[in-house]
Amino acid sequence: MLTKKRTRAQESRAAIERMYITMRHLFTRGTYKPMGISGESLVSALMVLSPEIYGSVTDTEKLELDGLLYVMERLPRGIEECRYIRLISREGYETSHLKPIIPAKRKRNCYRLDEQVMYVEMTRGRSDIYDILTHLTFLYIESRKILNNSTDPKGKISQNWIMLEELVKKEASGEPFEKEAASAYLSHIIGRTFEETVAAVEKFEQSKNSNSLYSIVYHLGRLTLDEHTKNLDREISFSATLRERIGHHVYGELWARRIKLALEEHSLIKRPIHVVSANLHSVLNTIYGYQLLNYKDFDELEKIVQDISVKAKGNKGKAIYDHALKHGFIDLPDESGTNIGVQVIDTAKLKKDALIPGVVLPKEKEKRPVFVVMDYAFGEQAYECFDELLKPFKKVENDIPLNVVSTSIMGKAGILYGGKGDLMIPNSHIFEGTADNYPFKNELKKADFEGFGLGVYQGSMITVLGTSLQNRDILTYFMESSWKAVGLEMEGAHYQKAIQSASKIRRSIRHNVKVLYAYYASDNPLETGSTLASGALGMEGVKPTYLITYKILEKLFS
Repeated sequence: MLTKKRTRAQESRAAIERMYITMRHLFTRGTYKPMGISGESLVSALMVLSPEIYGSVTDTEKLELDGLLYVMERLPRGIEECRYIRLISREGYETSHLKPIIPAKRKRNCYRLDEQVMYVEMTRGRSDIYDILTHLTFLYIESRKILNNSTDPKGKISQNWIMLEELVKKEASGEPFEKEAASAYLSHIIGRTFEETVAAVEKFEQSKNSNSLYSIVYHLGRLTLDEHTKNLDREISFSATLRERIGHHVYGELWARRIKLALEEHSLIKRPIHVVSANLHSVLNTIYGYQLLNYKDFDELEKIVQDISVKAKGNKGKAIYDHALKHGFIDLPDESGTNIGVQVIDTAKLKKDALIPGVVLPKEKEKRPVFVVMDYAFGEQAYECFDELLKPFKKVENDIPLNVVSTSIMGKAGILYGGKGDLMIPNSHIFEGTADNYPFKNELKKADFEGFGLGVYQGSMITVLGTSLQNRDILTYFMESSWKAVGLEMEGAHYQKAIQSASKIRRSIRHNVKVLYAYYASDNPLETGSTLASGALGMEGVKPTYLITYKILEKLFS
């Protein structure tokens, strides 16, 4: 009889599977109580998993402060004060008098109905729902610690809690209060040293995307206290419309149709099309920066965009954008609910015959390429949007297939070998938790990026179900096993599924469509202090972002 003990990596993968099965069940059911039996199942799985991004979540006393800041920047301001959280589809609230609350790090409309109720719009598919439920589960775990640190074994409220409550009331009314004293009371409640508490308070103040740490801790603790002493249960629910629409490409179809209508309106739909998933500044600045400023090589481009990024005096950002608007640039801000903006670039209207230094365009205007640049998708949303975009344009009289020549994906990813800002060039995507593996021919190679002072790693990439659910054991397994993974991200396999379906099964685009993938490292989840919760890349991200963009444009026409 086999009695081999499971490894930590196997236990962790089982915990992820339990979380997703539970979340799908709760979503189908329509409502659950975070501290009820169903909520306990999520808490238990997350505690077993102990993801790197949530740091000290398993510690029974210490609050995880970096993880808390990371989560609060991605949730609507004030959500910690609300007993009832309802996840909804786009259901008409944007036309109401309610003012939307938009988290800075995860663009979505949220509506505070009253002191107790928060509605959160979910238009990015299942990945977005799983992501927010994971963050909320983390908050509820931390709220228990606050309760335990604020009461004695008999349930009596501590003096630290009473003083914190008074100080939060003063803060809310705009009265002055002694911050060092407040931090001293707070330090006992969050199980941290005074020094750690002061530093965390300052981080939350600098963020400006959430309430103060004093307020967040107090309100998380107050709701948990009310739940224990007054039976005022917290509740998370899902609207009927959200449950009905999920998985049916409602928003992706609206998004893709608007792009195709714009292409038809400008007589671009039959031209060679290059689709690029990236940010909404690097392709614009790389192409039109050359058109306006005639930079000689990548080093000169880097200097230009560094000045734009730091808003240096006299930077050319606005001049480049204004020039673009006059020479074939079409901006399509999102109206569908996907939160994915799009840009169309008609190279037939460029002033120069070269796209960038050394890349000469065809003489015939009708053969010149059109770029469709889309902002980053989120998880499964990548399949929804790409799948709809690569379908023929449906008109009453006939269907018009798009002449898609290439699909290029530039993304942010967690790296397993190097550090922030280094590059990953995938040759396959392995979809975590499934048997779906996607090998492909990548037109970009490791050699294309060598000699620029950045680490470059080539190998397989893991498309994970959620970056906030990865721990050291799982990531080490992917890195050291025969998978030989170099990084992890959330969209690669979804893009490949759409590309391979369109090119090899539906034949809606050419079977030999060029595929270009490259990622830059936003974090190293295996390195202490370098997880996503440690903060954004900042200026470190400028060089890899623009180098990948430059090499994509160079490679497409070499």
